[in-house]
Amino acid sequence: MALTAEERVRAAEEAVRQLRAGLEEVGVRLPSLRMDPLTAAAEGALPLVELGRCNLDTALRLAAVLEGAR
Repeated sequence: MALTAEERVRAAEEAVRQLRAGLEEVGVRLPSLRMDPLTAAAEGALPLVELGRCNLDTALRLAAVLEGAR
């Protein structure tokens, strides 16, 4: 069964919430993290999550977290 537009948006918003919470737990904050509203309007497709832009310090912290996870 295909998801409705509302269900797709809710799923994307929940993914953003979980990702934001997980990143904050390891000290990384992506200020532009959000659901992409244009893809949310696309019929039948799951919306994209936009990670956005971050400063150099945040990029280095994220890289360190990912390195530690290997």
